Amino acid sequence: MRTSRRLIPEAGVIAYLPYNRGPVPPPVELSRLRVVLVAPRNPLNIGAVARAMSNFGFQSLRLVNPYGPSFREARSAVGASEILANAERHKSVAEAVADCTLVIGTTAVRTRDLQHPVRRPEYGTRLIRQQLVSSNAALLFGSEKFGLSNDALSHCHWLIRIPTCDGNISMNLGQAVAVCLYELIRDPTHERNAKQLKLATAEELDRITGLLLEALQTSGFLDRRRVSDADERIRRLVRRLRLPERDAVIWLGMLRQMLWKMNEGKKSDA
Repeated sequence: MRTSRRLIPEAGVIAYLPYNRGPVPPPVELSRLRVVLVAPRNPLNIGAVARAMSNFGFQSLRLVNPYGPSFREARSAVGASEILANAERHKSVAEAVADCTLVIGTTAVRTRDLQHPVRRPEYGTRLIRQQLVSSNAALLFGSEKFGLSNDALSHCHWLIRIPTCDGNISMNLGQAVAVCLYELIRDPTHERNAKQLKLATAEELDRITGLLLEALQTSGFLDRRRVSDADERIRRLVRRLRLPERDAVIWLGMLRQMLWKMNEGKKSDA
């Protein structure tokens, strides 16, 4: 499994975080979120929403006045049949969010005069996660063409807007849902079983610096680029690498081998 490297300077270690290992909160919390689509019309978009929910572990899909033929066609969406089969249909937004203590709308803003606070997804989802610990919350998405109506917005406590370019501010419905749901499961403060690796000591870095300077001198590199503070520059360069302790041994071995090879070559030329 691939890993990502995250540096924690204050701890003097490098944390290797495994990909795709435990990023999703407990299922009981996810089950409390209701994804509510208001007047959706495109079956491909409904299917894309259901698939995004399946990707990120959400199950409760509710549709308010969906276009009937589109909803029936969307039920065949690959990878999300169970979510679509269990999706609830409601006649009004009030009915769809009746069991929720927090209702969040989504908007592209445009030129509308909004009467709600508007938050970016990464900030708004933190508040939603806090609510899901103890009660239900709803995330509302409007129709593909018009978004949420003023009546639908009146049921919301506040709004989320995904930052987009001014030239094309409106996102596809399935994409917008996927972005919001990903932000909900992404917890930047949670360390996921990180394997802590100690950084190389100053003594080890000095050895590497010395060998690197010797290699640069032997190869003629420093003759071609003469500077008065070469030693200091190389020392700073090595420290910027933030080498783990285990990698320092490899660097020392590589530099020694290169020096030996270069010196052997000089003997042969002589």
